Amino acid sequence: MKITVVGAGAVGATCADNIARKELAEEVVLLDIKEGLAEGKALDMLQTASLLEFDTRITGSTNDYSKTANSDVVVITSGVPRKPGMTREELIGINAGIVKNVTENILKHSPNAIIIVISNPMDTMTYLALKTSGIPKNRIIGMGGILDSARFKCYLSQELHCSPNDLHAVVIGGHGDTTMIPLIRMATLNGTPVTTMISEEKQKQIVADTMVGGATLTKLIGTSAWYAPGAAGALLVESIVRDQKKVFPCCVYLEGEYGQKDICLGVPVVIGRNGWEKIIDYKLNDEEQALFNKSADAVRNMNEVLTTLDVNA
Repeated sequence: MKITVVGAGAVGATCADNIARKELAEEVVLLDIKEGLAEGKALDMLQTASLLEFDTRITGSTNDYSKTANSDVVVITSGVPRKPGMTREELIGINAGIVKNVTENILKHSPNAIIIVISNPMDTMTYLALKTSGIPKNRIIGMGGILDSARFKCYLSQELHCSPNDLHAVVIGGHGDTTMIPLIRMATLNGTPVTTMISEEKQKQIVADTMVGGATLTKLIGTSAWYAPGAAGALLVESIVRDQKKVFPCCVYLEGEYGQKDICLGVPVVIGRNGWEKIIDYKLNDEEQALFNKSADAVRNMNEVLTTLDVNA
């Protein structure tokens, strides 16, 4: 098994580190356009092998895609990160060309790879990767919902003073501050609805905090977060390579599911060795469906920006 992570910045390096520690593949390739960055971070990680007791081989490469050949899974994190005050939408013009170029180069050397997109704006970049690559829809997956759900569980656990591992809480819709939908109605603590344990006012606050979770961190640290995004990417990789069939909220191509089509948007899917294998219908109520439709409209508006760029989406 071989896994490539494109982009050796904070998110990509953290993702590669998690993949190596979990020994999800015999070899992990870290690739970046900046001279020496991927090689340096790969060597640094490799020097932790005897300390953390893993045997994964880690290789760094400066823009040499031949070293990624025959990868089973490729994680794309490359692109410009959000800066304070910058929206994901503003990143489209910068990151679209990068993601398209990366996708094309990856598929030249690994035509059967499953591609995971983390680059922002993630819903639009996932759609771009799918439309420009021409590969089957099940092999293109946007990671965002896993990260958003982890943040949702974090805020819920802080309010409930419980382990986040005892919570089931899902965020669907777009991976954006105004487009994601934390499904508070469906959130449970070991089977008990959290809505019976938290006041309505607190529920609204937790939902609001979840929706601006990324922006909150960007404001605090001056750039996009990396620990949770990197770990979320690795968790998605794990379900693929180990064929775990876990259900995660991921950005995938819809063809009528949840009332939407010709769009990549976050919905619960089964993740296994073939990529995303099945969409799960959560039976949204009228209010949730309206929010989902509104999220889809916003993502479509972002996708339309692609038509003004020279990316042939």
